[in-house]
Amino acid sequence: MSYVLGIPRYANVAPLYHFLEEGDGIAFRYGVPTQLNQWLLEGSVDLSLVSSYFYLKNADRLRPLPDFSIADLGPVYSVNLFHRKPWEALRRLAITTESATSVELLRYLLRADGVRAELFPEQGGLELLERYDGVLLIGDRAITTYCSLLSVIPESVHQVPSELEGVRITDLSMKWFERTRLPFVFAVWTTRKNAPPPPEIVRRLRQARSLGLGNLAAVAGSEAQRLGVPERLMQHYLWNFRYHLEVPDRLGLQAFAQAVGLPYPNDYWDV
Repeated sequence: MSYVLGIPRYANVAPLYHFLEEGDGIAFRYGVPTQLNQWLLEGSVDLSLVSSYFYLKNADRLRPLPDFSIADLGPVYSVNLFHRKPWEALRRLAITTESATSVELLRYLLRADGVRAELFPEQGGLELLERYDGVLLIGDRAITTYCSLLSVIPESVHQVPSELEGVRITDLSMKWFERTRLPFVFAVWTTRKNAPPPPEIVRRLRQARSLGLGNLAAVAGSEAQRLGVPERLMQHYLWNFRYHLEVPDRLGLQAFAQAVGLPYPNDYWDV
């Protein structure tokens, strides 16, 4: 019987599993974070990348691996609020239904700046700006939407524009960094507390990550082709992430727990 891994099909996850093959006791189940969160609790997946907010909210039932994360320090480029009005003038925002973490991060940042905006779950893209002051997009949709506004691919991180065709792009992770000077952790590999991960599975995950990061150009090429975006842009995007849940990342996760009023358990599997 296969050990089922829950995987969000986002480009920033690809370095973790691109070189991990299904079979030999492992099966993949793809979904958006909100689906994976539920499947893990139900038991239809054994080990899953889950959103950090969901983990913190269910820490009595979940425990993460000690050295895996989807995190970044500064801009993430794929958790973006697209808006035409200035940040302080935002009142009605359409928000993604794919992940609670990005939504809770947005709530915190608005609250911290004294911005009183209502949030409305919606599915869609920039067309929602016809009815809302802003729209929060994450993952692949955020990347492809941003890319669709670009006329020239920036050659440097210092040339990445934050306003295109009259649309402002607020990178929520960068806004978090400006406030905290800490990384932001978006997801962690997690199991149920009563189901410890097999050491062999963890070993294969670590090996796959090592290959993914060591061959980032190949991973970026595959993901760029899948999404129909320039390979150089995808490589720039992927090299920005932190995949090892190091001490700064754990401090960032602890700060996020405090920001949203949840305890930080600091409890990881010893594998």
